[in-house]
Amino acid sequence: MEGAGKHYGILLALSLAIITGALPCCSSQTTRKFHFNIEWKKVTRLCTTKQLLTVNGEYPGPTIAVHEGDNVEIKVKNQIAHNTTLHWHGIRQLRTGWADGPAYVTQCPIRGGQSYTYKFTVTDQRGTLLWHAHYAWQRASVYGALIIYPRIPYPFSRPISAEIPIVFGEWWNGDPDEVEKRMMLTGAGPDSSDAYTMNGLPGPLYPCSNQDTFIQTVEYGKTYMLRIINAALADELFFAVAKHTLTVVEVDAVYTKPFTTTSIMIAPGQTTTVLMTANQVPDFTGMFVMAARPYLTSVFPFNNSTTIGFFRYKNAKTRTGKPPVDLSSLKLHNLPAMEDNVFATKFSDKIKSLASPQYPCNVPKTIDKRVITTISLNLQDCPENKTCSGYKGKSFFASMNNQSFVRPSISILESYYKNLTTRSFSSDFPEKPPNSFDYTGGDPLTQNMNTEFGTKLIVVPYGTNVEIVLQDTSFLNLENHPIHVHGHNFFIVGSGLGNFNEAKDPKRYNLVDPPERNTVAVPGGGWAAIRIKADNPGVWFIHCHLEQHTSWGLATGFIVQNGQGPSQSMLPPPQDLPPC
Repeated sequence: MEGAGKHYGILLALSLAIITGALPCCSSQTTRKFHFNIEWKKVTRLCTTKQLLTVNGEYPGPTIAVHEGDNVEIKVKNQIAHNTTLHWHGIRQLRTGWADGPAYVTQCPIRGGQSYTYKFTVTDQRGTLLWHAHYAWQRASVYGALIIYPRIPYPFSRPISAEIPIVFGEWWNGDPDEVEKRMMLTGAGPDSSDAYTMNGLPGPLYPCSNQDTFIQTVEYGKTYMLRIINAALADELFFAVAKHTLTVVEVDAVYTKPFTTTSIMIAPGQTTTVLMTANQVPDFTGMFVMAARPYLTSVFPFNNSTTIGFFRYKNAKTRTGKPPVDLSSLKLHNLPAMEDNVFATKFSDKIKSLASPQYPCNVPKTIDKRVITTISLNLQDCPENKTCSGYKGKSFFASMNNQSFVRPSISILESYYKNLTTRSFSSDFPEKPPNSFDYTGGDPLTQNMNTEFGTKLIVVPYGTNVEIVLQDTSFLNLENHPIHVHGHNFFIVGSGLGNFNEAKDPKRYNLVDPPERNTVAVPGGGWAAIRIKADNPGVWFIHCHLEQHTSWGLATGFIVQNGQGPSQSMLPPPQDLPPC
């Protein structure tokens, strides 16, 4: 399992110790230190052995387990010849944007042979997050769970026997970085992955993968916390456990009003924590299948496959104690069909903030600025003297308000902090679409889809209440887009199908208990409105978490200016900040 089984076992023991009170609660004075070595390791999956980029030789990477209030220091040593950065997805990074990680946005990459120590404090956050590489497509294999244990007990009464991280990813038999390079060079779409993985293991529905199957032992009558993370590069996923119900209690490290469901939809970058009671009677195998497969909203080629693992009941009377041999008759109970938009919409609509006195929902009731931005895939005319392999001999790109984001050659944050006279970015991101039209209707291939290229950002004063309306478009095809905002949580106050109506739709907003997240799955053919309290000074990336779309430019960012006094101002850059 290339270290996966070992570190997940350690984490399971750690979580049991925390649940039973064996470990002391940690104050803000506690500093937890980790050492990450970025290195190649030979890994075999699907009959293919290749050099895989890993952290400490583990795939997936090590789990980071900390407590609310901890100071965290993660020293990253880059032992490969390529650049790299790491991102602590969902950590708010209050005043510590230098530790956020997106290459050329908040830092220059860590060069081969160099080190950088990410330092931040976990402030008023608890729950399940993830970490991953944020350079090129290194996230394909460089990722892991990030778990924040609370200072006080969970706000639900069911006793938890153990906590089980389940991290979804993707496996390429080839080199995913080469997939991106070829995609950008030719203008064509990317190759799909060869398998989905569950804790780094594809499961027996794939070739040569019977032994590469995630199996978790449970006991009848006990309740387990499943910390579910989607680290996949390119796909939203449905997940279910045969014949078991799941109770959602947290998303993106924020407690929710509990609700039961037969399955979940989880987008890349999102986390969902559920409770599952082992209350079913197993058959002769003693096992129940858990499965994940894509939620399909695109006409682009995709990985049409399913990863499965098993929950094995302890002490069940079994003949073999192994997964069933006849996989052709395997029934994926509870798992929605790939195109089940109705389920995905209903599931998302059920997620509400806990909004209790102890965990209030601090959604901004009024706004100072509204930004309406289209989310589009684009066809760019092919330059002269070049052959493009996209649709009709053009190149694929993506944009927000017809702006395709270009990373500069130096760090935006460093340029901004040092007030450098530079053209690396500008502060004139358009706050409305340049042209009004029927965004979700019409022929997706006849409208002009050329985009503009640049590095335009939104700039707001400290404390601004910002509403961003993310509007999908029918360019090329309607599609769900998981949009991640760095440095801030936000509230999804409204969503719907069709075109956002600025006069009518805000009247239907939920300003009582909207879900609080860091990544929103904008519905295909629709829109989502998010509200942000811009109270974290610095430069923050906003981008689609489908990696090919970010490569094509579906991104922007915003600058939160310093407020009054040191507590509302950015900290100075660390001495070991990598240079460009």
